[in-house]
Amino acid sequence: MTLRTPRRLLRVDLSAGSVESVPVPDAWRRRYVGGKGLGARYLYEELDAGTDPLGPDNALLFLLGPVSGLLPGESRYAAVTKSPLTGGFLDSYAGGTFPETLAGALADHVGVLVTGAASEPVRLAVEADGATLEPAGTWGADTAETAAAFPDAAVACIGPAGEKRVRYATIASDAGEHHAGRGGAGAVMGAKRLKAVVVRGDPPEGLDALREEYADRYREGDTGRWLGASGTVETVDFANAVGALSTRGWQATEFAAADDVGIDAVREQAHDREHDGDDPRGFRVDTDEGETVPRGATAMSLGAGLGIEEFDAVAALGETCNRLGVDLISAGSAVAWAVRAGEEGLLDRGLRFGDPEGARALLGEIAGRETELGDALADGVDAAAERYGGSGLVPTVKAMELPAYDPRGAHSMALAYATSDRGACHRRARTVEREVFDGGWSAKRAARAVADEQNQRSVLWSLVVDDFVGDVFADLGAEWLDAVGLDTEGDLETVGERIWTLTRLFNVREGVSRADDELPPALRAAPDGPGEGVDPGRFDAMLDAYYGIRGWGPDGRPTRATVERLGLAAAVDGETTLATTQP
Repeated sequence: MTLRTPRRLLRVDLSAGSVESVPVPDAWRRRYVGGKGLGARYLYEELDAGTDPLGPDNALLFLLGPVSGLLPGESRYAAVTKSPLTGGFLDSYAGGTFPETLAGALADHVGVLVTGAASEPVRLAVEADGATLEPAGTWGADTAETAAAFPDAAVACIGPAGEKRVRYATIASDAGEHHAGRGGAGAVMGAKRLKAVVVRGDPPEGLDALREEYADRYREGDTGRWLGASGTVETVDFANAVGALSTRGWQATEFAAADDVGIDAVREQAHDREHDGDDPRGFRVDTDEGETVPRGATAMSLGAGLGIEEFDAVAALGETCNRLGVDLISAGSAVAWAVRAGEEGLLDRGLRFGDPEGARALLGEIAGRETELGDALADGVDAAAERYGGSGLVPTVKAMELPAYDPRGAHSMALAYATSDRGACHRRARTVEREVFDGGWSAKRAARAVADEQNQRSVLWSLVVDDFVGDVFADLGAEWLDAVGLDTEGDLETVGERIWTLTRLFNVREGVSRADDELPPALRAAPDGPGEGVDPGRFDAMLDAYYGIRGWGPDGRPTRATVERLGLAAAVDGETTLATTQP
C-alpha cells in the first residue's frame, strides 16, 4: 500500500473561474509541515499588508496535514485566512467526515487555496479526478439544508450569516455539527460568493498499527476517559466549580444553575452519542430546531453567559447558531453585550438575561443584518460599542470576544487570551486546567506555560491532529512524520516556535503591537463571586516575561536575532516588522 504524500496544492481563482494544481515548495513542507504552519506561510506570501479581509485579494485555505485521514480520533482540517473580525491571522478548525473525505479526494494535495470572488454564487466540487466550480444552487439555505442537498458527499458550507458577511460567521460541516468557528472564515467565503465545498472520495488508508497504538493510549488516558464519559459538556461544571465560569455577561464567575445546563442535564436528555465505539464524543439531543450535539461552549456561552437556566432552551439556541452558521461564542457575547447595554440605558430593546426568546430573535437579526442593532453586532461587540457606547461591558482581545473561561479564576488565562495570534482564544493555551490547582503562578511561570503550550499546539495543528487525541502525542508527532518520511527543519519544538513567530510577524505587519496584547477592562474589576480582578501591574509583568521568553522586543515585535535563529529571515519583508531593541 502506498501512503498519500501531499506535495501539491489546488489553487482556485474564483474571479477567473480557474483551478490548477501547483507544487508546494519542499522547504516550506520541512519548515511548516502543513495545516496551520503551511497556511501561515502561504498567507504571509500571498497577502499585502492592509488587504481587505472581505475583498477578492484575501486568500482562504482549506488545509490538511501530511498524515491527515490516518491519525487516530476525529479527522480535522484548518481554515486559514485573514480575519474579517480582527484584521489579523486566523486559523480555525473543524472535524467530522469532511476532513477525512477531503484527504481522500485530494490524494497528493495538502489542501485548497481560494482567491478572487465569483460574480455569482458557486460551489467547489472536489473529487479524486479533479475539482470544478459549479453554480451554488443552495444560496440562501441554512447549513443543514445545504448539506442535505448533497447526500452522497461531505460538505463544508456557510449559512445565512456567512452570506451576509457577519464577521464571526462559521464554515459548517456535517450538517452544522462541526464548525470552523472563530474569527469569521465563513464571512470570507460569503464575500467570495463561495457557498460550499463539496467533496467525494474514500478516506485514505495506512499506518493501521500506529493508529491503533495511539488510539489505545488516548482511550486509556485521562483525556480519553473524560471525553468518553462526558464529551466537552463537563467543562461548564469544571469552570463553575473552580470559579472561572463567566456568567451574565461577565458579571460573575459562578452560575447557580450550572447543574441544569451541565453534564447531568445533557445525559438526561441525550438519546445517542455522536460516534459509536470507544470514542463516542458528544451527546445527541432533540430540540424544536432539530437534532443537535451541544458542546461545552454551548452551555457556557449561551447558558451561563446569558443566564439561561433551561437546558432545552440552551440546546435550541445552540442549534440556531449552528444552522445560521455563526460562532456561538461571539454570538453569545453579542447578545450579552446587548443585555448589559440595555441595563446601562444605551439601548431600549427590553432584552434581559434568562430570556431565550429574546436571544433567539436577536441572533436572527444579527445573521441577517435585519435591524440597526443586528447589523452593528454582526460586525462584533467592539463595533457595536463604537456605535452605541458601552465599551468594556464584554471583554474582547483584538476585537475577538473572549470564551467563557474567566481569567479572574486563573490569571494566566488573561495572558493566554492577550497573546493569542487569532484574538481571544482558550485553545491556544489552556493553562486554567493546571493553574487552578496550584494556587496561582508567578509571572515567569505563567509566561513559560503559555508560550510552551502555544508552540506545542502550533505543531499539532500543523499535522492537523484531533485536539484531544493530541494530548497523547508526547513527541509532538515525530513518530508519525518519520512514518511518512517528512524530515522537519529543526526539532518540533523549534518548528512550533517558528510557526508561532511567523503568525506574529503577519500580525505585526498588519499593525499589531503591545497595545493590542491587552488586558480587557472588564477583567480588572472583581467579579460577583469567587476570584479577583486581574491586576494590571501583574499582567504587565507576565507580558514582559512572555516577550522575553519569545525573544521579542518590549513592543511585542520579534527581534532580528530571533527571526534568524528560527530560519524566518527569507519570509520577513524588511526591518520595519522587527524590533529595534533586544528583549
